Amino acid sequence: MLADSQAVAPAEDCAVSWWRGAAIYQIYPRSFADSDGDGVGDLPGITEKLDYVASLGVDGIWLSPFFTSPMHDFGYDVSDYCDVDPVFGTLADFDALVGRAHELGLKVIIDQVYSHSSIDHPWFAESRTDRVNAKADWYVWADAKADGSPPTNWQSVFGGPAWTWDARRGQYYLHNFLAQQPDLNLHNPEVQNAILRVARFWLDRDVDGFRIDAINFAMHDPQLRDNPPAKHGHKRNRPFDFQQHLYNQSHPDIVKLIGQIRSVADVYGAKFTLAEVGGDHAISEMRAFTQGEKRFNSAYGFEFLYAGRLTPMLVADAVEQWPDGAGSGWPTWAFENHDAPRAISRWCDPEVCDDFARLKILLLVSLRGSIILYQGEELGLPQVDVPFDLLQDPEAIANWPATLSRDGARTPMPWVADAQYAGFSVSEPWLPVDQGHRALAVDRQEGSAKSVLGFTRACLKFRAGSPALRDGAIKVVQADEQLLVFERSSGSSRLRCSFNLSDRAIANHSTGQPLMTVGPQTPVELGPYAARIEDIG
Repeated sequence: MLADSQAVAPAEDCAVSWWRGAAIYQIYPRSFADSDGDGVGDLPGITEKLDYVASLGVDGIWLSPFFTSPMHDFGYDVSDYCDVDPVFGTLADFDALVGRAHELGLKVIIDQVYSHSSIDHPWFAESRTDRVNAKADWYVWADAKADGSPPTNWQSVFGGPAWTWDARRGQYYLHNFLAQQPDLNLHNPEVQNAILRVARFWLDRDVDGFRIDAINFAMHDPQLRDNPPAKHGHKRNRPFDFQQHLYNQSHPDIVKLIGQIRSVADVYGAKFTLAEVGGDHAISEMRAFTQGEKRFNSAYGFEFLYAGRLTPMLVADAVEQWPDGAGSGWPTWAFENHDAPRAISRWCDPEVCDDFARLKILLLVSLRGSIILYQGEELGLPQVDVPFDLLQDPEAIANWPATLSRDGARTPMPWVADAQYAGFSVSEPWLPVDQGHRALAVDRQEGSAKSVLGFTRACLKFRAGSPALRDGAIKVVQADEQLLVFERSSGSSRLRCSFNLSDRAIANHSTGQPLMTVGPQTPVELGPYAARIEDIG
């Protein structure tokens, strides 16, 4: 039985939903701007840079975790859901950030990590003491098998079994991620109520919404059934990849929990609830998690975040999974984030990355849905090759060198090319500043309409002023080996969007008035990595 929640306010009219078609700028606080010189970015540093963020033309920001944490997974292991970790500042600093953002017309979305906590959380400290305490059932505990082995064959995302033995309790506890991230038992109504209180705490501080981390890991199979092996041909870099994840995630009752969270958010008005959903069944789960007016507003997955190539069919398949119909859900798209290698380094060769960065931005702003830009994406930053001895990311260390490190997308934001540490800090940063990023620093690109930064601003302005792009329908016209063509429409406005995603020229006849263009082209041809948006209304 799910926990009680407050009464649901009337669903807001989609016509005034600020988040529908919005552009959100993701900030990874550790790496954005350091105000106190300790080498780690912080909330006051973000506040100081909000004028820059607003100048991009985005609608809001998404802040990755800044909560109290021992930082085993850099904030995604929360030990106090309702406070700011001292490395990032104070609650007063957070309130100042929200106030300044709102003055600039920016919404503020924050991460919420409900599937697991830190091993240092007081809830877990009490839960592990014995089997009869008040929070004994707040986490997922199970007895060993007769031979002492873990209760199931479930594997952790970060490597090794998803179970760790706790001698004090005399049982195993579940952790789908690090052993320092025990899974909350969200089948328990008391735990549901606890996370809903967390949500209200931040909504009372005037945040504009939540990005909910790893929501499809929020509930496990209470019967503790073993996962079956992965199907033949499934890519395998980690023990986690050897299984079909039928029982350690994606429980049917997750949608009921989502309804509880949405009900709380709706009490506060026009708030945005965005689900992060990964895995083999991401599309069906994203649809389930966003269907109708009583679930999350939107969801995003990993179609683009880990794709080795950007192809016309990849884009066509992704957008066609989200039909434009009542109750069908609303997608959000991201090409980059703090967990994935930079798209520029995945999708193009270094010698064409400048042109490709423009193409990528124009494509992102042309998609139907809300969009997320990750800090530095507007500069065209490539992935950094962080040497093993400087790695901080536990996943990268555990799986090195099989995966591109998450640290390579988390290096400090380059603000001033010639400053020490590129203007991020006056002290040595927690991750190294990439020397190649200096030429792409903000101060080098400011004031130039021809820079990637200047072009990004132009694209975001274009999207904001175009009903067809921001909230219109989409129809894929062509998607082959090289060329992607789709139309966006709203009322009498019709736009034709053509993208050559290859390194070879291709025939493409202009059929209207060009509004935005990228790369070499003629009225009958698109050059390599060229694109155009035309008015055909």
